[in-house]
Formats: sequence, C-alpha cells, structure tokens
Amino acid sequence: MKKLIPYLLLPIILIICACSNQQFQAQPPSTFTAFFDPCTSNNLPTSVQGINDLMREFDDASQLASNLPAEQLPEVISNMQRIRRATEDIQAPTCLETLKSHELNHMNIMIDTLLAFVGGADQATLKNGLAHAREEHNLYSVEIVRLLGVTLAPLTGTPPSSIDAETPAASSTP
Repeated sequence: MKKLIPYLLLPIILIICACSNQQFQAQPPSTFTAFFDPCTSNNLPTSVQGINDLMREFDDASQLASNLPAEQLPEVISNMQRIRRATEDIQAPTCLETLKSHELNHMNIMIDTLLAFVGGADQATLKNGLAHAREEHNLYSVEIVRLLGVTLAPLTGTPPSSIDAETPAASSTP
C-alpha cells in the first residue's frame, strides 16, 4: 500500500494543477440582488429604517441633554457624536440622500449648539442654533413622510380636554 501512494500522488497533483489554470466565469447575481431596489415603494420602509433608527437614538440623546446641567453634557455630546459618525458611515441609496443630509445637518447643528452652550455662548446664539436644528429636523420629517407616502392629517378643531371643560358651561347658559 505504501508503494502505491507515490504513484497516486502524481496524478492527483496533475489534476489539481490542471484545475487551477482553469478560468472561472463570474456567476450571475442571484435573483434577490439583481432585482432588489431599495428605492421601490415596497422596500423603502426597510431602507429608511437604519437611518431613522439613528435619528431616534439621536433624538433620545438630545432630549436627555436638554435636561442636564452644562457640566454633565460632555458625555452626552460624545454619545451624540458617536451616533452622528454611525449615520455618516451608512451607505444610503440615492433616494435617501436628502433624508440623510437633513439628518446629518440636524445632528451637526445640535452638537455645535450644545458645545457652544458648554462653552458659555450667549442666549441669542443658542436660540438661533436650536431654531436652525429644529428646521432641519422638520425637513427630515417632511422627507421621511414623502418617502414613505404617509399622509399627515392637519390638526383641526378643539382638543378633547378643552371641549370637555367647555361643555358644562355651554349647557348652563340659556
């Protein structure tokens, strides 16, 4: 049996060498990758989710920051910067570039405004920064609504709590 091994080894090596010189053709993409378009109306909710998840996380951090004293803000700002970097790293399809742009603008302005607050900026600078950040957040919201085809109903009428409060007074008058 030991004498047979060298004789079998040579043909095996020749077969391996012959196969290694063979040119392999690239396989066509799978059906899923060939036809998956992240910008179709069916796929947009999934495509938007990663970007929106980071915006929600950033909004949570912003809410926390608004309730902390200035000396506790550096840690929260650092977390907000981490979220912003994660957002920058997302490879968004072309249909989501505007959404991502508004999100990053909002994040950058909020971070800059909080840094200015920690640095002792005047009230006008802070007020302008927050207003500008809010504008970008609103533009982000309008864009996500547009992408997802959601129709927002305008607020009309009187809120239920004030209707209940007015009803007894209205019924007691002749």
